[in-house]
Amino acid sequence: MIVMNSNERLPISSDLLQTFVRIAEYGNLTVAAGKLGRTQSAISVQLRKLEEGLGTTLFVRTAKGMTLTPSGEALLSRANSILADLREAAKLFREPLTGTIRVGLPDDFDETVLERILMEFSHAHPGVQVLAKSGCTSGYAAAIRDGELDVAVCSGLDVPGGAALDTEEIVWATRKGKTWSNTETIPLAVLDRRCYWRDLPIKVLDTAGRRHTVSFQSGSFTSLQAALRAGIAVGLLPKSCVGDGLQILTEAEGFPKLPVSHRSILTSAHASKPISEAMVEAIRNARLQ
Repeated sequence: MIVMNSNERLPISSDLLQTFVRIAEYGNLTVAAGKLGRTQSAISVQLRKLEEGLGTTLFVRTAKGMTLTPSGEALLSRANSILADLREAAKLFREPLTGTIRVGLPDDFDETVLERILMEFSHAHPGVQVLAKSGCTSGYAAAIRDGELDVAVCSGLDVPGGAALDTEEIVWATRKGKTWSNTETIPLAVLDRRCYWRDLPIKVLDTAGRRHTVSFQSGSFTSLQAALRAGIAVGLLPKSCVGDGLQILTEAEGFPKLPVSHRSILTSAHASKPISEAMVEAIRNARLQ
């Protein structure tokens, strides 16, 4: 048991606790680091600091990843409620925000993430009008620069600048139960937009020498997912968007390895700082849940 006097600092901070929760959720330091927008070494240091502060071991490192110890299980049972209480406590003495914020969000977010962002922000700041757009992020950086957006989440194969948000695996997807032989020409469903989501599947299959043809084009992920569920094509999705009715295709089935998508948050220098910071907080919280 750790006995603390009144002058000692608590061994748990919200930042350390969020790192612990993400590692517990994914069981993998690399994946957790990507979700937190940090390096693996940085979250390893945070975990060690938390374990040393608590005087206990929270994880056992195995060949399959990170497994919670009994102490870790005990902490996890309280962690999410502690973080929620801390967020509520932080709001007690804030002046209510008023005004307008223009925010650009990627349509490659899982629908539940979009819902959580808008719901959390509107609930916490009812005096702020939110003007939101969801779609291709390729034009968001220019919109931030030109003062057309206040906050935007951008994604790319390279880090798109701004404050790192997370990384996510890109995967090949098709209708659940559908098989594709190594010899047949692959019908592709691609996004009809000027960004990596359109060009990447073609480029990767060309490099691998896999025959393909574009059989479906759409400007939205929703329509793309519908085509994939129909079983008429293969396409790329963020891993979190592979929902019911879809399956992931792997290298074992002849589909080449793919890079990851990096997401960052850009904030306009002309935006209201308190309102933009509140939106950034809502975005980060929604991704952490």
